[in-house]
Amino acid sequence: MSVSFTPAAVRARADPMLPGLAVVRGVKPEAYGVSTFSLALADPAEAAAYRFLPGQFNMLYLPGFGEVAISVSSDPFEPQLIGHTIRFAGSVTRGLARLQPGDALGLRGPYGSAWPLEQARGRDLVIVAGGIGLAPLRPVVLSVLRERAAYGRVLLLYGGRTPPDLLYTEEFERWQAAGIETHVTVDRASEDWRGQVGVVPQLFYRIRLDPRRTVVFTCGPEIMMRFVIYEALARRLPKEGVYLSMERNMKCAVGFCGHCQFGPTFLCRQGPVLNFAAIEPFFGREDF
Repeated sequence: MSVSFTPAAVRARADPMLPGLAVVRGVKPEAYGVSTFSLALADPAEAAAYRFLPGQFNMLYLPGFGEVAISVSSDPFEPQLIGHTIRFAGSVTRGLARLQPGDALGLRGPYGSAWPLEQARGRDLVIVAGGIGLAPLRPVVLSVLRERAAYGRVLLLYGGRTPPDLLYTEEFERWQAAGIETHVTVDRASEDWRGQVGVVPQLFYRIRLDPRRTVVFTCGPEIMMRFVIYEALARRLPKEGVYLSMERNMKCAVGFCGHCQFGPTFLCRQGPVLNFAAIEPFFGREDF
């Protein structure tokens, strides 16, 4: 089944800085300091029109705290409930941590570019994530599961600092059974951990890839993505076949404020999902 996505009604507002009202429908703890919030738009027309692509983000606004860019982590085929997996690290996200079902907040979006699933159709797909970086890639996994026959070999390489830091672990068995080869590692193991130990890029040494037909999607700490790219290129994957999500300093989501400028790119507009070939001169440079 193929789905055609259109921009959200929220984004079509006359004032792109004006959020719509969203209501918290559920809160699910994922790890220490990380929870998934399921939101529903309060306006029926906006709720019916809302669609997003895997990799896009919303701006969540909490009065008295501010606004923050958060990737959508839920199923694009079920946009009635909009999931955001949030790590409570700053003043806004700590304010969001206090929300309970029935509470309201502001939402505008979706914004940004998406993972190029159409280009990956008929090819092998390697999904590489570190820590909270699995959240923007979970919609990719869920989309692939709905159209599994449209893709070749699909692998998930995922890691966290410790076993309790891993997200969505209760879903791994289902993903594996549906044909997604799932490899999980941690930096530091507990006594009851029976999986791999080591950083995420080392998982490349456990798999074989056909560089002529493989696409890589990666999201996580920039240092991790730097080594993921290195491992992919070392296996002769073309730079054009590597995509990454650069999520940093997105303040307005429409390119007004300039905080998200990365080289010649505004991440909230041309990103956050970018092709490595397009940003290679700037990637990994602190002054960009």
